[in-house]
Formats: sequence, C-alpha cells, structure tokens
Amino acid sequence: MAEAYIVDAVRTPVGRRGKGLAEVHPLDLAAAPLKELVARQGIDSQEYDEVILGCIDQLGPQSMDIARNAWLAAGLSQAVPGSTIERQCGSGQQAISYAAQAVMSGTSELVVAGGVQSMSSIPLSYSNAAAQKFGFPDPFTGSSGWSERYGDQDISQFRGAEMMAHRWGLTRDELEEFAVESHERALAAQREGHFDREILPLAGLFEDQGPREPDLEKLRSLQPIVAGGLHTAGTASQMSDGAAVVLLASDRAVARYGLRPRARIHHVSARGDDPIMMLSAPIAATRYALERTGMRLADMNLIEINEAFAAVVLAWQRETGADMSTVNVNGGAIALGHPIGATGARLMTSLLHELERRDARWGLQTMCEGGGQANVTIIERL
Repeated sequence: MAEAYIVDAVRTPVGRRGKGLAEVHPLDLAAAPLKELVARQGIDSQEYDEVILGCIDQLGPQSMDIARNAWLAAGLSQAVPGSTIERQCGSGQQAISYAAQAVMSGTSELVVAGGVQSMSSIPLSYSNAAAQKFGFPDPFTGSSGWSERYGDQDISQFRGAEMMAHRWGLTRDELEEFAVESHERALAAQREGHFDREILPLAGLFEDQGPREPDLEKLRSLQPIVAGGLHTAGTASQMSDGAAVVLLASDRAVARYGLRPRARIHHVSARGDDPIMMLSAPIAATRYALERTGMRLADMNLIEINEAFAAVVLAWQRETGADMSTVNVNGGAIALGHPIGATGARLMTSLLHELERRDARWGLQTMCEGGGQANVTIIERL
C-alpha cells in the first residue's frame, strides 16, 4: 500500500460566534486557507485530484457542496471536483481520513482535505429545526426500527455529557478545574506564539478569540445546561467559526513536485459506541487504533482529543490512563472553540505544528461524534 504524507496544514483563527469572523461568508472562510495552501506549493491547481471538506448543517451558504464552491471561490481550477462530508463533530477529521485512504489506495495523488463551519451564519442543528416545518420534530421520531431498538429516549449531546459524568463518577469541581486548565494552556500558547505558524489571519483576526483568563468562582456560579446536571457553558466547547485544510500527497506526487513531507499517516480508523451516551466512542477508537498498530498510548508524544465537554476527556483519561501532560497541551475546544465541521482539521493542524515545535515523533488524534462515533488518526512526524 502506498504511503500518505502530510505536506502542509493551515487554518484560520477560530472566531467566537457572532464576533471576529461572523461577517465572512462560509465560502470565503474556507477559500482563504485553500488559496494559501495551494499557493505555498507552487503547483498548478488543476493538478490536484480532489478537495474534501467536512461541514454540518449544510444549508444556505453551506449547502450545495461547499467544498467544491469554496475551491472555486478561492480562484482555483474548475477541473478539480469537491466533496462535502458529514460525520458530526468529526467531519473534518473524517475528510482527512478519506483523503489519506484515497492516496494510500493509489487512486489519488494530491488531495486537499479539511473542514469549515460558520456557526454565526447557520446556528447549530438548524438543519433539524428547518425540517420541523415538514413534520419531522427530530431525526428519530417516526422510525419504527429506531423506536424498537432505543425507544423514545432523549437524544442530545448534553444528555450524553451528563451520562458520561455520572458513569465515570466525575464531579463538577473536576470538570471546572479541567476547563480552567484548558484556558490557561491556550493563553500560554498564545503568549508564546505556539499557534503563529499554523494560523492564516483573516478579517483582521490574528488569533483564536475563545481563550480568556479563567475565573473559577465565576465558573462555579454558572447554571447547569441540563437541570440538575454537572456541565455548564464553562465546561462545554464554544460555538465558533473557522476553517482548516491539510494537503495529503502520495510518494509519486512528493517526488514529481519536489514536495517536503512533514508527517506520514500511520493509521486511520473510526469506531462506534452507545448512540444515547453518544460521546464515549473515543475510548473504543483509541484502543482499536493501538491494537491495530501494536502501539501503546505511552508511545504517543502528543495527543489531541476534542473537548466537546470536559467529561469526554476526563472519562477517556480514566479508561486509557493517558498522561495528561501530553494531552491538549495548548488547550482544547473549551478554550479555543469548536467550529464543528472544521475542528477535526484544526486539531490535526495544531498537532502537526506542535510535534514539529517539540521535535517529537508520534501524535494521536481522536474526537467524539454524534451517533456515538469517534475517529482516530495516528501520525508520524518526519
């Protein structure tokens, strides 16, 4: 099987919903890093095989295959097709996996993959809300097969986060302490310029808007998202806008165009778990990847696991025994924000750059997703 190499990765800053990137059209939001990525390589854009982007709530300005349309909005070759995929929060990571698989199979040689989301333009789950006018209150009501298997249980990420906190015996204090550390790590990374190489300034925004000086007492005063629950807005990821893209290349493309590979895709996979608890699959996905590769979690110099909710990371840590000094070292989505379709590619971009900054070798990325799923990727820095 051919190798799939990461040649480059770039992202926009992550803007807070309604703030820094709110006025940027989703096509232009994705077009900016696409244009930058292609310009850096000096390869005619018609030489690329495909662009694959993750995006959820694909309606309005995010509809009609935003991957294809953003590529065109970037002024790139009309000959290159685009595909837009959706695997909930993992859409951007899955886009990279599909690109890697295309390169590994030998069917493609140069593929751009990543994700985009403007939560200012299209609010979270608005596609579900829009369907209500057609008589569908949610994706499940009316399905006899779903009802027979899972009944009429409430399906939401907020309930899933609470189920995880209770199952793993987490306390509100633990969740809030984790959130504080996420902000502290992100602020330290910004002060020390750790994100500077990976961020393409856009619309006057030069850094991620989410991190702020944490106030534990204020966190403790927030009301739970779910009545009687443990999570608050302070221990959940922030709704955000952003885009990130990664260039995957084959051995032949590397040789033909004189490219310098920065990392190699060592493993890609995805696993599923309880769709009601929804957010626990990173545990199974991590174990699966390690079993398939014969590696140990201790072999990973850096790990990125999406901070959809604090309980996701803390439960995963209890099950895997991960050394938290290697996990989300520059903060996570609680501090940096979670532009859902783009986050998987943002994590990969940050992972690659931090491996390089530390002159480290191995990195693992995983994230929870709606439906009780999780992607996992292992990369080797070259």
